Amino acid sequence: MECKDFLSEAQKMRQKLVDIRRDIHMHPELDFAVHRTVGKVEEILASLGIETKRVAGTGLVGLLKGSGQGKTVGLRADMDALPINDEKQVEYASQVPNKMHACGHDVHTTVLLGAALLLSAARDTFSGNVKFLFQPAEETDGGALPMIEEGVMENPRVDGVFGLHTCPDLEVGKIGISYGKAYAASDMFDVRIFGQGSHGAAPHQGVDAIMAGVQVVNALQTFVSRNVDPVDSAVVTIGKFQGGYQRNVIADKVELSGIIRTLDPGTRELARERVTKIINNVTEAMGARAEIDFMPSYPSLINDSGMVDLAKENAEALLGKENVVLVEKPTMGVEDCAYFLQKAPGAFLQLGVRNKEKGIVYPLHNSLYDVDEDCLPIAAALTACNAVRFLQMK
Repeated sequence: MECKDFLSEAQKMRQKLVDIRRDIHMHPELDFAVHRTVGKVEEILASLGIETKRVAGTGLVGLLKGSGQGKTVGLRADMDALPINDEKQVEYASQVPNKMHACGHDVHTTVLLGAALLLSAARDTFSGNVKFLFQPAEETDGGALPMIEEGVMENPRVDGVFGLHTCPDLEVGKIGISYGKAYAASDMFDVRIFGQGSHGAAPHQGVDAIMAGVQVVNALQTFVSRNVDPVDSAVVTIGKFQGGYQRNVIADKVELSGIIRTLDPGTRELARERVTKIINNVTEAMGARAEIDFMPSYPSLINDSGMVDLAKENAEALLGKENVVLVEKPTMGVEDCAYFLQKAPGAFLQLGVRNKEKGIVYPLHNSLYDVDEDCLPIAAALTACNAVRFLQMK
């Protein structure tokens, strides 16, 4: 089946896809607690004769077998929402206070279900297997890694992966592609700095933990400017600084919380090493001491050039070359689909959802975020086409 055929079939099911998306949008769920959402996904896949299995609590893997032996392609979608109050004045606004699909995961889930509808109807036309990877908790602790640890990339082994994300900067009808590093890695850290308290009138009798913390914050900003290659990217953010008791007391303890974002895996290792040294050395020089806890998070998402080439060719066949946009700059945001792309070559695409005439212009994680639902059949068709074309490659 050609890409255009998939698009024609997807357009016929547009209202079905809209209904699925709006139902999920009205009933958002957070983190791993996506019980209703995964139940709906499970029900639809079962109706298509697709084998399903629960993993990582509320993750779901579906397996569609083609007409013969061959490779296996993985298609991934995340299902969780955000703790944001939906302020859109639409009939399908969230019905759950302080929960909202403000990052398009309702779209991702619907698109993958649409691809399942298309591929299940075409299963006699291709050999190999399609794995549908429905993942919880992308916005929090990350559901991808627990799913991988429970074996979703094996039996049969996944040979390639495709995923996508809604992009409010791209007009509906357009697809964004990027080569190489596309999303940053992140490492969170907490720091406790211990000094010695004293009266504010006798600062020489104490060790000012607040002053040590201030110097640490200032010194950390030199890591990027003096340790990172200027053509690479890194960000060190201190988002929390707490300490002190009274205006006339030298504080004996402060607590800092921060995050490091890097694109290059080598820079990531350097960052953890240098940030640790800076904190320890600065606090020691100030007469204080520090305790540091690192919490490594998602790795960099790195697209495979061959997989991107394939997706680009398919998108151009589907939408025309003028509607396939090269996204040259990576984002310093993170995306845990990166774990799947560590296990198999993959392409993570950007789905245009913007429509200024309809007022659909708000950024991700905004309380007014919405999408032009014309994106649904387009993305479902492209996802199905990517899967079949990959399985046909030798």
